[in-house]
Amino acid sequence: MNLDGIHHVTAITGDAQRAIDFHVGVLGLRLVKTTVNFDAPDLYHLYMGDESGSPGSILTFFEVRGATPGRAGAGMVHRIVWRVPSADSLDAWAGRLGDAGRPVERGDSSLVSSDPEGLGIELVVGSPEDGAARAALSDGVAPEHALGGIAGVRAYSRAPEATEGVLTGGLGFVREAAGRLVTRGAERRGLYLVEASPDERPLQGAGTVHHVAWTAPDAEHAAWIARVRASGGHPTEVIDRQYFRSIYFHEPGGVMFEIASAGPGFAVDESPEHLGEALRLPPQYERHRDAIEERLTPLDNPRARPATPVAADTRETP
Repeated sequence: MNLDGIHHVTAITGDAQRAIDFHVGVLGLRLVKTTVNFDAPDLYHLYMGDESGSPGSILTFFEVRGATPGRAGAGMVHRIVWRVPSADSLDAWAGRLGDAGRPVERGDSSLVSSDPEGLGIELVVGSPEDGAARAALSDGVAPEHALGGIAGVRAYSRAPEATEGVLTGGLGFVREAAGRLVTRGAERRGLYLVEASPDERPLQGAGTVHHVAWTAPDAEHAAWIARVRASGGHPTEVIDRQYFRSIYFHEPGGVMFEIASAGPGFAVDESPEHLGEALRLPPQYERHRDAIEERLTPLDNPRARPATPVAADTRETP
């Protein structure tokens, strides 16, 4: 029983429209669900991914309107690692991100950048070992260069040795090299890259990652709860998130982990052709729709606009 790669990564944005403009308009992801935070229904929770919102492709954002900039530190993921098809793709993305006003550091086999709020982005060339690709096929991005899903994350651990011990000893990860932990499931693998923490105090805010979710079959949740407990963790019970079911816990280095089921998926409450186009509410909030919609800022989806040259909000968060 192994985790089947990453399910999704959830970050914080201070501006939902800015997050959409960059991650949909520039990175080419599809907005697959527009909903609200289960715990704060006057704020958006946005899901972006491949054309169907497959596990492994999904980046989600909690909007905290006007949130001050965060700073990744101990116990936090600080960079999301995306797959691309080839070295030529890295060149193409270097140009596209540069044209959108983003910083670009091009290495031999990777590219590092960030979104307008400072969320770290790394592109790496995928391999057959990674498993099924999760291509986001936007009109603005050549299909031969489309992002192929999330390969892994880079995290700052408060206790790197303890993180490695629990992940390899109890949660089925394999240590490929120092700080490089890998989980392989039936379809995909996922990377957890552990790095020493910076000296600065961590600060959660705009441009930081809230948690990382891994994929497992729904039927395995009880077994994962037992394994996490046996490893010294404190998992929640299974929580229904409408589009998947999840448990949550912190790994020893402080990063919040989620184990999420592959289904039922994002087509349970709207047709696949129109994912993300309308506001969908959790059932318990549907009777409050009018009041919720009054408090939410209307959003513009770049996928619904006429094709235009690449443009993004290049303002840096102070």
